[in-house]
Amino acid sequence: MAKAQDFNAVMKDFMGAFPVDTKAFEEAFKNQATLNEKMSGVALEAAEKSAELSGKWAKDTLAKLSDVTKAKAEPADYAKAITDFASANAEVAAENMAAFAEIAKKVQMDTVELMMAAGKDLQEDAAKAVKKATDEVTAVAKKATSAAK
Repeated sequence: MAKAQDFNAVMKDFMGAFPVDTKAFEEAFKNQATLNEKMSGVALEAAEKSAELSGKWAKDTLAKLSDVTKAKAEPADYAKAITDFASANAEVAAENMAAFAEIAKKVQMDTVELMMAAGKDLQEDAAKAVKKATDEVTAVAKKATSAAK
């Protein structure tokens, strides 16, 4: 007569092959925290450089504006002072916008570099986890198959 298989034991072995690995969760949390720290560093560095640039630009603009507000002997001198200020301000604006673009470019490059590194690490971790799970499931399947015979 055929021997009845104990499915409770098979299911217990099968579910035991998928234990919750808290170490993997802890490692993922640490990796995420490290990535967040690096991303925050990139953002804070960019904010600091932008603030420095904005402050310098404002200071230079105010210094040039003080020349416009000085009393002039002739009415035409006021027009010339304003024209000179506008011309100098347009030139400085172009330089500062280029500097802001460089800051943004560096942020973009640093961010892509961090994301590529994180993606590579994630891919390696996933490959290890899949191999481990496959090995464990294969072992349980072999055990279940041999128990069924």
